[in-house]
Amino acid sequence: MKIIVVGTGFVGLTHAAICSEYGHEVIAYDVDENRISAYNSGDKAQIEHHVNEPGLADVIEENRGKSLFFTTHVEDVIEGTEAIFLCLPTPPAPNGSTDLSYYLAALGTLSKVLAARKDQRRVVVINKSTVPVGTARRLEKVLRENNVPNVGIASNPEFLPEGDAVEKSRRPDRVVVGADTEEDLAILRRVYSQFVDHVRIRYIETTPETAEAIKYTANTLLLTYISYWNGVGARLGEAFPNVRMEDLKRGVTSDDRISKWGSYVSNGAGGSCFGKDIQSLIYQFRNVGVQTDLLESVYEINEYQKTYLIERAVREAGASFNHKTVALLGLSFKQRTNDMRDSSSLKVVEGLLARGVKSIRAYDPLAIAEAKRYFNPETNHLFEKISYFNSAKEALAGSDMLFISTDWEEFRGLSSTIQATVKPPYLIMDGRRMIPDYRALVATGYDYLAVGSQMLKGAKA
Repeated sequence: MKIIVVGTGFVGLTHAAICSEYGHEVIAYDVDENRISAYNSGDKAQIEHHVNEPGLADVIEENRGKSLFFTTHVEDVIEGTEAIFLCLPTPPAPNGSTDLSYYLAALGTLSKVLAARKDQRRVVVINKSTVPVGTARRLEKVLRENNVPNVGIASNPEFLPEGDAVEKSRRPDRVVVGADTEEDLAILRRVYSQFVDHVRIRYIETTPETAEAIKYTANTLLLTYISYWNGVGARLGEAFPNVRMEDLKRGVTSDDRISKWGSYVSNGAGGSCFGKDIQSLIYQFRNVGVQTDLLESVYEINEYQKTYLIERAVREAGASFNHKTVALLGLSFKQRTNDMRDSSSLKVVEGLLARGVKSIRAYDPLAIAEAKRYFNPETNHLFEKISYFNSAKEALAGSDMLFISTDWEEFRGLSSTIQATVKPPYLIMDGRRMIPDYRALVATGYDYLAVGSQMLKGAKA
């Protein structure tokens, strides 16, 4: 099949690359000339500057010019196309609603191109972006107003975890497609022919509205798991002596009815989806008069997690951040990505600066370049207090305390590095419970404060 993917961010680029592996001819279209030039360059560093996803640049290079092509001129490639996927940014508006301006702008251009095509075979325009329930009908209305012939609409939400998107595209848990007609569903079956009737992967056909609702329900449920463990599990470990968090998780999730996913505790979940999607669903429900107390609580618990470890440090450890140097390990919202959208580190930096720290010494394996964009001193002079280093050891040197904000695996072996680099009295704030042998640190004088545990005061020599 000939497929066009509109938008080449994380979702669009991954979808285009993996569809080209399926054997389709895929043209990825974007108005951003810098992105398209980078993807056409064959240079891994240039590709990863725009989308840094493990293994994705290799897939692009393997298929580029064979079954995968990039363009800034959709009108040149429209003929013969059977499926067009919309993979566009849908950021949150200030009131929590979904900003569809990028989506509608691209749709306006696409509608005119589709209306002018010579080949009038059936084409399906498919929402892959996360959009409010009912957006497919808006798409249908725009296409109709532009007199686009022989066109169908569909929803096909993505469920891609950053850091594992290539593998999850090749072997998804499920593929959800929503369309109105058998003709359009038949086209989607051809797109995903290797998943239809698969023994493990569930291929689900439904209405466009149900497909849109599945994405919101899934993401808000996942955030609910996380907020439950942070709001209940972690608090049990923090409030009552001798409650062991790891044993608590094992004991609870040994019940097959209870999800093991999300049973970790942390300083909050981030990324491009969870916060945005739950705010959007709250807004959608309010518009139709549906009560939203549960969703609001889930969102508020997650936001509170991002800064409460700093508050605990003041209250329980007697910490004063004023004129102190803090080592901050981890800037991305989770390991294996450079994505800082809604990252907990954003709130950590904000909280530390508000409490008057002298400096922040930051390290992240992938996200330093991205962090410099977020923490630009030209937008806020306080960001001049942030300096960046090439290793955890370098960031620790000369610091008065440590905050671990991202679950990079390399941070699990920090004990010896901490002991070799900084000496007690020294406070470790562990937002991801990354130091399993923390008791050895406490025994040698380091103060340890982690999500899900009571404050542990370092032993005096």
